[in-house]
This record gives sequence, structure tokens and C-alpha cells, in this order.
Amino acid sequence: MKTNAARILDGLQFAYELREYEVDETDLSAKNVAEKVGMPDEQIFKTLVLRGDKTGVIMACIPGAAELDLKFLAAASGNKKVEMVSLKEVQPLTGYIRGGVSPLGPKKRYPVFLDKSAAKWQVIAVSAGIRGCQIILSPEHLVQAVNAQVCSITRGSNN
Repeated sequence: MKTNAARILDGLQFAYELREYEVDETDLSAKNVAEKVGMPDEQIFKTLVLRGDKTGVIMACIPGAAELDLKFLAAASGNKKVEMVSLKEVQPLTGYIRGGVSPLGPKKRYPVFLDKSAAKWQVIAVSAGIRGCQIILSPEHLVQAVNAQVCSITRGSNN
């Protein structure tokens, strides 16, 4: 199964692995995904869609176990404040459904902010763009593929 996210990585000739898992519609949490793909939840990066008061729509990739710090993200993205977009806006903005949002290949390219904790792993996982499939790749390749800015954007991370 090839997703748009996988095709982007193929085009860049970046190594990756697709890891499929059975979707539990009642539990789309990163912790559940991590268990199913056999990785710690700190290594599974969920993609959140937000809107900044100055820049508009942005994406944040943070570890599954972490909590986004809106103030850190606002500062990193050049906004005074950022807020999550409503669930009903996620698919029209990105082309992806909740539980399947990938920083790779959304309908429109948005600025991507990757939590700096990704750097401590040789590989991380992000959604492949559909529920039930994760892309395992190096953080460096993700940064290059989406032109991500690496910064401290989670609670408890030292800015």
C-alpha cells in the first residue's frame, strides 16, 4: 500500500518503512498506535493542525506521550497565539482524517514544527496519511521532506 506520504519519500529517495496496524476506532491515541507498531510512544509523533493569529495554518509534530505547549509553538512560529483547528476543519485543510494526519503530503503545504526530542531517536514514526499505517523514518529525512523547523514545543521541554 502506497500513500501520498510514501510517494513523496520515494521521490526524495529517502529510506522508510511502512508499518500497518489494526485500527481501533474507539482509541486513536498515540499510546495505542505505539503498542500496535511495537515502539515507545515517545517515538511515535502525532501531527496536530493549528492556526496562528499571524501565519494561519501550521502543523506540529510531537511525541505521542507529550503535550503541546501553545506558547512555545506560538513563539517558534512567529505568532502571538496559536490554537487547535476544529475537528471539522482538519480534513478540508489537510485532506486527512483524524488519526491519519501526516506532515507529509497534505492538500496544501503548511509550515511544520517538529519537537526537538525527535533528534534523540535514529528513527521516528509519523502517520502515513491514513489510519492504520505509520511511516518509520529518520528525523533528518522528515525535516528535509517537509522543511520542518525543529524546536521545543512540548510541555516540560526546556526552551
